[in-house]
Parts: sequence; C-alpha cells; structure tokens
Amino acid sequence: MANILRKMFDNDKKELKRFNKTAEKIEALEDKYAAYTDDQLREKTASFQERLNYGEDLEDILVEAFATVREGARRVLGLFPFHVQILGGLAIHYGNIAEMKTGEGKTLTETMPVYLNALTGKGVHVVTVNDYLARRDAVEMGELYEFLGLTVGLNTNDKDSNDKRQAYNCDVTYSTNNELGFDYLRDNMVVYKEQMVQRPLYFAVVDEVDSILIDEARTPLIISGQAEQSTALYQRADYFVKSLNEDDDYIIDAPSKTISLTENGIEKAEEVFHLKNLYDVENGRLIHHIDTALRANYIMLRDIDYVVQEDEVKIVDGFTGRIMDGRRYSDGLHQAIEAKENVTVQKESKTMATITFQNYFRMYEKLAGMTGTAKTEEQEFREIYNMNVIQIPTNREIQRKDANDVIYPNMRAKFHAVVDDIEERHEKGQPILVGTVAVETSELLSRELENRNIPHNVLNAKNHAREADIIMNAGQQGAVTIATNMAGRGTDIKLGPGVKELGGLAVIGTERHESRRIDNQLRGRSGRQGDPGYSRFYLSLEDDLMRRFGSDKIKALWQFFNLDADDPSLAIENKGISKQVESSQLRVEGNNYDTRKNVLEYDEVMREQREIIYSQRQEIINAKEPLNDIMWAMIERTIERVVDNYADNKNEENNYEAILDFAQTELLQPDAIDMADIEGKSASEIVSLLTDMAQDRFDDKINNLHNPDLVLEFEKVVILKAVDTRWTDHIDAMDQLRQGVGLRAYAQNNPLVEYQTEGFDRFNEMIAGIEHDASRMFMKAEIRQNLQREQV
Repeated sequence: MANILRKMFDNDKKELKRFNKTAEKIEALEDKYAAYTDDQLREKTASFQERLNYGEDLEDILVEAFATVREGARRVLGLFPFHVQILGGLAIHYGNIAEMKTGEGKTLTETMPVYLNALTGKGVHVVTVNDYLARRDAVEMGELYEFLGLTVGLNTNDKDSNDKRQAYNCDVTYSTNNELGFDYLRDNMVVYKEQMVQRPLYFAVVDEVDSILIDEARTPLIISGQAEQSTALYQRADYFVKSLNEDDDYIIDAPSKTISLTENGIEKAEEVFHLKNLYDVENGRLIHHIDTALRANYIMLRDIDYVVQEDEVKIVDGFTGRIMDGRRYSDGLHQAIEAKENVTVQKESKTMATITFQNYFRMYEKLAGMTGTAKTEEQEFREIYNMNVIQIPTNREIQRKDANDVIYPNMRAKFHAVVDDIEERHEKGQPILVGTVAVETSELLSRELENRNIPHNVLNAKNHAREADIIMNAGQQGAVTIATNMAGRGTDIKLGPGVKELGGLAVIGTERHESRRIDNQLRGRSGRQGDPGYSRFYLSLEDDLMRRFGSDKIKALWQFFNLDADDPSLAIENKGISKQVESSQLRVEGNNYDTRKNVLEYDEVMREQREIIYSQRQEIINAKEPLNDIMWAMIERTIERVVDNYADNKNEENNYEAILDFAQTELLQPDAIDMADIEGKSASEIVSLLTDMAQDRFDDKINNLHNPDLVLEFEKVVILKAVDTRWTDHIDAMDQLRQGVGLRAYAQNNPLVEYQTEGFDRFNEMIAGIEHDASRMFMKAEIRQNLQREQV
C-alpha cells in the first residue's frame, strides 16, 4: 500500500514539474498579449484554426492559446488565471483529473483547455451535475468564448431536438451527464439521419467528476416503454406484507439491506393467496411481487430514499440529496412503493435502450475532469477510465481547523450537542453550514432550531429550487444553513464582512457519509482561498454507518474508557474514533466499487452487442444506394435456417408441411409452390429450389419499381422495423436475465459467465429473428409511394 501511495505521489510531482515549465512559458507571454487590442486578441482564434488546418497540432499552439484565454478572461470576466489554475488547465488538457480544493476557481481553470480543444471544430462538452450549473456556466463563461470568436451551446432537458442539434453543433456545449447519455440513446432510436442531435464524441470535461463517474455509475440510464401488465397484484402484495411482523414473519439483514420471509411468513402467504406451495414454478410472479413489497415497506425509507410529491413517488439521490426527476426504480420496486404510499400505481415499463455512464463516457476520444475530491478513488479512475488524478496545489495555504470527530451513545444526545454548538456560534454571529445525510434529518434539526428561535435556511430535495440564493447568503454573519449532501456543490460560499474575524464559516457534519469524499466535500465548503474556517463531525452509535459497520469496535472503546453507554451526556472525542470511522468507510467504498465494477462487467456484454447494432443501424440510415445485397443475404440465410431447422426433425411429413407453409406464407405467392415441388427432396435441394424461386421474385420486385430511391426507402423501412422491434425485445429480455441470473450461483455456476454465454446465444437468436422478419416483410409487403419509417 505504501508503495502505491509513493508511486501516486511521485507521479503527481513528475507531472507538476512538467506542467510548471509550460506554465512559465504561458506566463512569459502575459505582457505581450496585454498589449493587443480586442480585435488583435480575437484574431488569434482564426489564426490558430488556420494553423491546425495546415497540419499543426494542439501541442504546437498550446502555450499561445492558453495565454490568449488568460488575457481574454481578464478583459471579459475581470479574472486572471493564477499559476495553479494554469497547472490545472494543463492537467485537464492531457486527459487527467485536476483535483483542486473548493474556491480555487475550477470554472475559470477549465476555460483554457476547453478553448484550446474547441479550436479543432469537433466540439467540446462541458459536463455538470445539474441544469442550474450548466446554465450558469454557459452564460458566465460563454461570454469569454464568444468574445474570442467561438460558439457556445446549452443542452438541457427542456429543449426540443432542433435546439439540441444547434447546441451540439457549437464549439463548446454545456450539458448535464444525464442529458448527454439520453441523447446518445435517443439518437440510436431515430429512423432518419436528420433527427439525430449529437456529433461524434470528441472531448468531455466533467465537472464534479467523482459525483458523475463514481457516485452515479451504479445507476444505468434507461429509456423505457410501457408494458401491458395489471397493477392489482402490487396492491394485493402490499396489503399482505403490511400484515406481517418482523422476526416472526420476515427477517432483515442490516449490513446487506436484504429482507426475506421466514417459514411462518411463507405459511401466511400460502394461506392468504390460497396456494399449496408458494415456491411452485407457476407462482414466480407472485413471489417477485411479495419480495418487492417487502423491500418497499421495510427497506426503502420515505424522505431518505424517496419523497412523495403530487401523487408521485420521486427518487432522492443518496449522494446529492436532489430529487431525480424522471427516474424510476426498476424491476417493479417503484410500483411497490407507490402501492405502499397509496398513490397511483403506474404501469410497469419495458426497457428499450440502456447504457451505463462508464460506457458512455469511455466513448469520448478524450476525457478529463475536475473536482475537489478524487484522490481516494484514483485506482478506480485509472482502471475504468484511464485517467490519473493530479493534485493541484492551492493558491494560498489552507487555514481551516478540522476538529476530531465526537461520538455520542445515541442520536438524541448527538442532536442535542449539535444544536448547542449551533446556538453558541450563532450568538457570536459566526455563519454555520450544517451537513445532513437525509431529508428527514434536515427537517428534524430545523424543528429543533425553531424551538430555540434560531433563524435558518434548509436546503434539501424538497426545496432545491432556492439553492443558489441560500448558498449565496450562507457565508453572511449570523447565517445558519442546513443542507443535505448537495451542500451547494459547484458554488462557492463567500464570506460576508466581519466573518473572518469570527473564525470564518463553521461546517458541522451530523453524520459520516459512507464515502469519505462526500465528507471531504462538506469540509471543503469552508476555508476557501486561505480564508479561516472550522469543521467537525458529530456521530452516534445509532448512525447508519455505525450500525452497519463500526459500532462493535467503538462500543469496545466505550467500555475501555469505562463509560456508561446509556448516559446521553457522555461523549468521546478521540483520534482513534475518527480512524475507526474511516476504516468503516473504506469497507463501504470497497463494497460500492465492487458493485460498480459488477454493473460494468454485465454492461460490457451489452456494450459489444449495442455497438454492433447501433453501427449497423447507422449504416442503414446513412445509405445512399439501394441495400439489395444486404437484403438478399438476409433472405438467403433465413431460407437456410428454416430448412436446416426442419431437416433436423425425424418426422418427414411434418418437415415438408412446415417448409411449404414457410414458402407460401413468408417467401413466395401461395400458388407459386406446392407439396409436389419439395416432397422427396433433400435439405440442400430444397434450399437450392427456394433460393432460386425467391431470387426471381426478389428481382421482379426491384425491377418493376424503376425507382432506386423508392427501393432504398422500402428496404430502410423494412430493415429498421425488424431491427428496432427485435432489439428492444432483446434488451428487455437481457434486463430480466440480468436480474434472475444471480440465483444460478446456488448451483455453483458463475452468474457473470452464465450471463455472457446466454447473452451471446440470445444475441444470435435476435439476429436470426431480425433477418427472418425483414425477409418476410420485404417478400410479402406491397411497396407503396407514401412509406413512412416508424420509430419504436
């Protein structure tokens, strides 16, 4: 471990040494560029683009381009990038993650590599965690790019496809990660080339890169269609599980967050649903509904995992505390929660397109990022995304004081101590930011502060619309702000007049998060740009992280100090506690990394299949000449498959009837062939006969049209319809296989290997199905003038 750390540190030093030399060359041009008029500075853009067109590369113009942006920023934004910001910009340009502390000006840092790479004309995507930040940065930094002659686009979910296309065609495009991923999936579902919005993916700079590429990587993006299934069973299962008692009828395993029926619970289910054996094969659907109802009622917590608003269940992002609009839990869990909360149970959905963030962002030619907290996950960034984390030094030394954690025997005692601390600091006028893990906790604290007449603001998933205003004032004298994990991420908390003398912003954490990075982000809200600050975490033995992973050893510490664990006035403040908490966090981070890696390993199977289908689909959509060769090859293979399939059957009479039925209903005109033509022939002779007859019909269809454009359009309609119908069915089937394959571990089989093997077989079956459907449609359909391609 020590060697790995030393190696990482040495790599940082080596890279920073290299960047320092380049930064000095950029700074040496400062006076020269300051002497340029605005027009002369703007002309540099056209000059750089011309040099690139004549064969120079980005390395040749890097120093001058960075110097141009620095001077442009001074004139347009009134900001001039520091030496450390140039270092950060270089780290980003070379495809790394620049780790820069809060308040070090990451938004200004990215302007240099974004401008340089945008000169290629291929389009640079600046990716942020929410629409608010995308809009803010597009407006503020957009002024600089436009001053220098580049175009700037904003891609948000309220734009139509024309606006999106326009945004993607700009030199610099601001967008959220979700919108980029969904646009990619939608682009591969359109049926006309003109409907696509994205260009080939060139360079992405991901802001808050750990949040997007690590925290959100466990949740794949899914486009769904409605599946026709009754919602009544969700309500019946919900009614049943609400009648059960813990321990008697079901058991919860806290560390793994799993739940299952006991023998007693199984007997109750058999009685209620009038079954002899709950686990008979035909009861699979009911078992699934009972399992999801148990999870919904006893594992998923209201105001922590989700909130209920306007007759809808909305997911709360566990990392940011934000509502994830438009997202739904899969596998029927969302419907089970709707039944639990007595809101309208929506129909189940069918997965039609899906991709993980890991696989989406790895499609970019070049990927880079920035954040205040990434070093703890460097191994994952390197292994999955091939990016190194470079720690950029701060412009001024950090002055914040980070106090040791203090731990209490129970939550009541902990919150009492937190409110005491807030009250004491508030009386002095020191601004306070209180970080909570859940919506529920933020509201509980808010009530406690109201009881003591302490004015405050609450920032959580229920009112994140006021986020910017709340954060803007969080550093003013006397301000008290309670925030869930979002904690104004991506926006600086600037200190008001007189606050430095009071000790700066005090950050109080009410619970340790399962990831050290989230805790570091909360601490990092204080002590920006050399300002004074303070941070401390208050913990209890009843905290979720403690209960799941750490409480036994900490209870042992309690006994070692000979303290009464039931005395709410007692607390331990000790470095050993903080170390024990960190080791618990390391275990959770390890588990989460395994989960993300597991998601990626399964999605690798789909990635290969998705790339084959999407690339072939693009070929069809972009084709300018008739696809006769492709179409005829499909028909030939379909004939061979059908005849081979029936030739394996020992009952020859059935064989001939089935082959004749295929030939008459799916290949030729019914009166073109009868039993006498095929009876007594071998499989190869039948293939040869049917191929010759089909070739004549195929040629006649094409020759009678006398219009290659009409033939091409007909072939596109036929092939796309077959591909899209079969592909969406295949994705949904693979999704269900993914959810069920885990059970095969009980038979000593590796679920991933089983998924890969079965997935490969199913993919081949899907290809055969596509060719069969396309052949039947082409050979039997009438070609009309007013054909329209249909989107699934």
